[in-house]
Amino acid sequence: MVYIIRRRDSIRLGAGAAAALAFAGRASAQIPKAEATAPKFSIESGATLRVLRPARFVEPDEVIFRANTEKFAKETGVNVRVDFVGWEDIRQQTAVSANTGAGPDIVLGWAEDPHVYTDKLIELSDVAEYLGKKYGGWMFLGEKYGKRAKTNNWIGLPFGGSTGPIVYRMSALKEAGFDKVPSSHEDFLKLAQALKKANKPAGFALGNAVGDGNGFANWLLWSHGAYLVDEDGKVSINSKETVAALKYLKELYPNFVAGTMSWGDPSNNRAFAASEVWLTANGVSLYFALKNDPATKAIADDTNHAPLPSGVIGRQPQSALVLNAMVFKHSKFQNAAKAYLTYMMEAEQYDAWLTGCLGYWAHPLKAYNASKVWESDPKLAIYREGMNNQFWTGYKGPITQASGTVAAEYIQVQMCASVASGQATPEDAAKEAERRTRRYYRG
Repeated sequence: MVYIIRRRDSIRLGAGAAAALAFAGRASAQIPKAEATAPKFSIESGATLRVLRPARFVEPDEVIFRANTEKFAKETGVNVRVDFVGWEDIRQQTAVSANTGAGPDIVLGWAEDPHVYTDKLIELSDVAEYLGKKYGGWMFLGEKYGKRAKTNNWIGLPFGGSTGPIVYRMSALKEAGFDKVPSSHEDFLKLAQALKKANKPAGFALGNAVGDGNGFANWLLWSHGAYLVDEDGKVSINSKETVAALKYLKELYPNFVAGTMSWGDPSNNRAFAASEVWLTANGVSLYFALKNDPATKAIADDTNHAPLPSGVIGRQPQSALVLNAMVFKHSKFQNAAKAYLTYMMEAEQYDAWLTGCLGYWAHPLKAYNASKVWESDPKLAIYREGMNNQFWTGYKGPITQASGTVAAEYIQVQMCASVASGQATPEDAAKEAERRTRRYYRG
C-alpha cells in the first residue's frame, strides 16, 4: 500500500479514527511535559520524504499515522510518501535499500534492524535526547533498541512496542478447571491438556512469524533460563536449559490446535476470532478487533489477558516487537527526516495514535504512562509497561548485527519447530541452532 501525503491533500478518516483523534487531541494535554528546547532542524529546500513501515494490524494505526503525516506536510510543506508493506517483507526491502543506497529516507523497521545497518544510518541522538528530556525519559527497551551497543549514540528511534501476553477465553479456562493462567510450566501444561480435552485448544505460532513466532520461541527459552548468547556475546544457545525447554515443548505441542507449524502473524488472530483456538499469545490487535466488531463482541467480553508463565525465572519472560525508526545516510533530506520523526512523537500527534490504536504500539517514553488510553479498559493494563520488559533480541548479549540477523533468520523459531514436528531431537536441534548462530557471531 502506498500513500503520498502532500500539503494540498485531505484524508478522510473513518468515524472511529476521527473520534480517536478528537479524544486524544483533548487528552494529550494531560501528558506531563518538562521544559526542553527542541532541536532546530533547517528543513532543506524542496524536501520530500519517503517513509517505509509495516502494514497495520488495527485500522487506526494506519489511518491516524497518515493523518499525523498530513498535518506535518501541511505545517512544513514537505511532501511525504508513506509505503505500508507486509511484516515479513519489510526486512527484505530495507536490506535492498541499505545495499543499493537508494529508496526510502526513513524506515520504521523492527527492533534490531538499525543495529544491522549501523554504518548506513545517521545518528538520531539529538532527537532522542530532546524527546527523552521532555517526556520523562525512555523506557528500558526504548534505550536498549535505540542506542548502539555499548555507546550512548542513538541509531534508532523506537516508536513503540507490541507485546504478546496470554490472550484467553475466560469460559474455556473455567471449563478446564482453572481460575487463572498458571505461572509454572507444569501447571501450564496441565491447562493446555485440559483445554484440548474440552475441545477448546490452545495454539502458539511455530511458523516464521516476525512477532508471534519469535515471541513464542523466546518465551519458551527464557522461561527455562536459556538464552542465545551471554553478556559478552558468547554463543550459549546449546545448553541444558535449552534442551529442557525443547523437551517441554515436545509435551506441550501435541495439545495445540492443528496447523500452528505454518502460522504467520495473522493466523492466531483469525483462529481465536473463529473460536478455533481459545488461548494464545498476542498483542492488543486481537482484542481490539473483537471488541470493535459487533459479530465478535461476545467473544471480546469473554476474553482476558494474563502474563506469560514465568517458569523457572520468577519474572515476566517477554520482550516486545519494537517499531524502530531509522534514517539512511543516502537521504538528501536528513533534517526534514529528523523533523518528521520529532513531530510524530510529540504529544499532540503521538497520543492520538497511541489512543486510537488502543495501545497496540505501547509507548517508549515514560510520560505516556499518563495517557487516558490505559484507563479506558482494565483489560489493557497488562500492555501499559510493555516497553519496560527486561528481555531483548540476543539476550543476554549486546544488540548487534549478529543478534539482528539471527532473529531475521528465525533460527530459534526453526529450532523449536524442528523438535515439535519430530524432525530433530532436542539435543540435535540445540546443536544445529548453535552452529547456525556461530556463523553470525564469529570472533
